[in-house]
Amino acid sequence: MDGVSIIAARELRAYFATPVAYVFIVIFLALMGIFTFYLGGFYERGQADLSPFFNFHPWLYLFLVPAISMRLWAEERKTGSIELLMTLPVTTTAAVTAKFLAAWAFTAVALALTFPIWVTVNYLGDPDNGVILAAYLGSLLMAGGFLAIGSCISAANRNQVVAFIITVVICFAFLLAGFPLVLDFFSGWAPQWLIDAVSGLSFLTHFNAISKGVIDLRDVVYFLIVIGTWLYATAIVLDMKKAD
Repeated sequence: MDGVSIIAARELRAYFATPVAYVFIVIFLALMGIFTFYLGGFYERGQADLSPFFNFHPWLYLFLVPAISMRLWAEERKTGSIELLMTLPVTTTAAVTAKFLAAWAFTAVALALTFPIWVTVNYLGDPDNGVILAAYLGSLLMAGGFLAIGSCISAANRNQVVAFIITVVICFAFLLAGFPLVLDFFSGWAPQWLIDAVSGLSFLTHFNAISKGVIDLRDVVYFLIVIGTWLYATAIVLDMKKAD
């Protein structure tokens, strides 16, 4: 566990060692503000809640999170520093977990810096802060799912741009899984259990349930399973690359 914490701390410091991290955070916060107050009609709605804020999270994450994850392993492989990392007295699984936790912590910092929006809605009205807190949890879990997918794709590619594009496509598929358009495609020929399974893969379905303030253990477990599965796949990919 010490190896995981050491690598995670090193990786997290590396994010803030370059201006890229600060540029990302500024862009993230600016887009959140624009989408919430302008596109989301925050003031026009006349309701003391953060629905306009959280409704845009999946679509912002669709592009911003892959921008973080694309460098997790692609950069290591391109520069050759992955060989040095793999010589450390830690397992591949531990290294994968550590780099993921660092990226997730960085995303959590960016998300936490949106607190002025939370303060604003409390100043203007009397919102249900329990619902808002649950929505923040759901948002962080969803970001973790995106990051885990991106980690696996990054491990399989040396080119960061390719890793970014593939990650966006896969994450987009996970978002759309519960849409009627997708389910209608399966309803014509697939059994009901398969349709339910496809619907259950949707990030939006589980995130929307949590963001309503209902923290169902099944939704939390779903995101944890997604994260664990893709991180396990990342370790397998790296071991295969190491064996080549």
